[in-house]
Amino acid sequence: MPAPPTPAPAESAAPQSPVPSPEDAPPPGPAPRTTPPPVSAPRPPTPPSTSGQDSPHPDSASPSPASRAPAPHTPAPAPAPAPAPLDPTTHRAAFDAAPLPMALVDETGTITAANPALHQYLALPASSLPGRPLTHLTALGLTPHTTPGLPEVFSGRRHHLVCTRRLASPQGGESWAELRLEHLAPARGALLTVRDTSLGHELRARLRSAEREDPLTRLASRAHFLDRLADTLEEHGLRGGRGRVGLCVLGLDGFRHVNTAHGHPVGDHLLRAVADRLARLAPLLASAHGEAPVLARLGGDEFALLVREVREGRETTGPGQLAELATTVLGALREPYDIAGRRLSVSASAGVAELPARETSPAELMRAVTTALGWAKAEGRGGWAVFDRARSEDGAHQDLLATALRPAVRDGEFELEYQPLVALADGTLHGVEALVRWRHPRFGRLAPNRFIDVAERDGSIVELGRWVLRTACAQARSWQLARPGARPPYVSVNVTVRQLWDSDVVGDVAEVLAETRLPPSLLQLELTESEVVGQTGRPLRALQELSDMGVRIAIDDFGTGYSNLSYLSRLPVSVLKLDGSFVRGFPFSGSSPEADAPAAAAAAAPGSPAVPGSRNRTAATVIAGGPARATTAEGRPADEVIVEALVGLAHRLGLTVTAECVETRSQAERLRAMGCDMGQGYLYSRPVPAERIGVLLETTGRCPGWTASSS
Repeated sequence: MPAPPTPAPAESAAPQSPVPSPEDAPPPGPAPRTTPPPVSAPRPPTPPSTSGQDSPHPDSASPSPASRAPAPHTPAPAPAPAPAPLDPTTHRAAFDAAPLPMALVDETGTITAANPALHQYLALPASSLPGRPLTHLTALGLTPHTTPGLPEVFSGRRHHLVCTRRLASPQGGESWAELRLEHLAPARGALLTVRDTSLGHELRARLRSAEREDPLTRLASRAHFLDRLADTLEEHGLRGGRGRVGLCVLGLDGFRHVNTAHGHPVGDHLLRAVADRLARLAPLLASAHGEAPVLARLGGDEFALLVREVREGRETTGPGQLAELATTVLGALREPYDIAGRRLSVSASAGVAELPARETSPAELMRAVTTALGWAKAEGRGGWAVFDRARSEDGAHQDLLATALRPAVRDGEFELEYQPLVALADGTLHGVEALVRWRHPRFGRLAPNRFIDVAERDGSIVELGRWVLRTACAQARSWQLARPGARPPYVSVNVTVRQLWDSDVVGDVAEVLAETRLPPSLLQLELTESEVVGQTGRPLRALQELSDMGVRIAIDDFGTGYSNLSYLSRLPVSVLKLDGSFVRGFPFSGSSPEADAPAAAAAAAPGSPAVPGSRNRTAATVIAGGPARATTAEGRPADEVIVEALVGLAHRLGLTVTAECVETRSQAERLRAMGCDMGQGYLYSRPVPAERIGVLLETTGRCPGWTASSS
């Protein structure tokens, strides 16, 4: 389009200043010398006026006639020129060459010029836009209805207007653009620019999708799932909060092994296959359980199923609707997967939580179901566990104990009690077993079954074990020194395999024996059969070194579930302690249970508190045998036959035998008749403080449960 001729600039109405002629210029040469005005004496300053008007200068108090002469007339400034109409030819080359689509619009909204980029963007012929109203361009969507601020920008009452439009792309599909209309001051009209924002819009859409969708499995992401969970709880709250919300979290068993053995790409394929199987299973779950659960991948190998409305009163084979759902899902996931030419089989464990919506927050529900998943994995592969608040509180209680264990050892909160080990032949006390108690400042007196497992898990059993060993050996040495010439009792201390692995037990024992001067023969270390069987390497070497030092090694709870007794020939064992279940299986004899009641009540310290977690009852309330659990072909009780065989086996191996949980005289008599060496139980004494053992040693040396008729 040829550019129109440029109009001549309008003449200014302002008067022109006179230009001096050469004749008026001063002659060349030095400038004439001027005489400075006379300097008058300084006048004192005039105080400021308080009338709110400027005070006259002293010199102007009597103005001269010349100063009162009127000033020469100054012409008034010319009015500002009227704004020139919008000139589309100004910077026309830059306008036409700009890659950004642009157009000039006059104050009526008519396009006066448009650059080639705009024609190309709208796929219109060149020079087809000038003269058309801007609002007629439906492709841009700038209509008075959708953009009511257009006239204000055209007239200058509004500086600019910005909006985003989704436009139909000439190449097909859609694109996004930012339209900006800016008033051109002082000219009349506006400049329209069109900036394509499709790439940015697509990027933002991808980011939003990434927030809502897991990129690997295309299931809901963790963040989106938590939003859905919060919305569900809020909906229940708006409806009165009477409903229940269920959550099931799945974790693949052994997924780390898949990554290690086959590589992470195979692991990713497996995760996608699991997600696909869950997605295909969702419609079936919807028909069986109502609304389809919301599926999500929480991260790693964990998936979640949200049941937005748990139905009450539903007949199920499990503990609830969610347990049935978990069973269905776990069964489906156990089917093999064909991944990259490999056939993989994996199982999954599930945690289930079902809580009232009104009383639950998203964080609380997630904590509950994660706790349940941990229980399921701890119980074995392929199972599920339902969250139980009481069990969770017990776990929190154990966490509190674990935190306080190490400081408790340093602060002296533990104490030892001792239970006699009695010779069945004559009732004399040959030794004692040291049993630790915890005087917890908050929970009271705790028995070992309340904290020993916790101590083993967090490793504090090593520090606690050293304290028990040192305290028990020191006490045994004091009993030895108190009765010179008499047979001193030995002390039996429980040791765990964790201590054999994590500490230098041999060095600790040697140090304590040297420190207390206790003979090694007066120390016995007990390990449970379930812990010691199958041990090799360091634990076995430690036991051998302790035995070589002269320390007795005892196997506790002997006979509980192991049929292979060959380990007795490999371990440096001195004593077998028969599990109490055998003794309890002895048939009851006598006229009545009361006739067989023990005399152990007299051995307990007067007013001593019951031991939490122990059998807090007198033997009179225990029918020790009851009906025998089984009998042999000859009609003898099976437990008696087993004990008799074990005693004979131990004696042939050169071992002594101690029977635990001896609570009646008839049990003691049967054990003595079978050749059992030692007995331990409530018949003789409960665990008592060291002072009570000292009193017993100073008197008869026999425990109250033994009578002359027993010999």
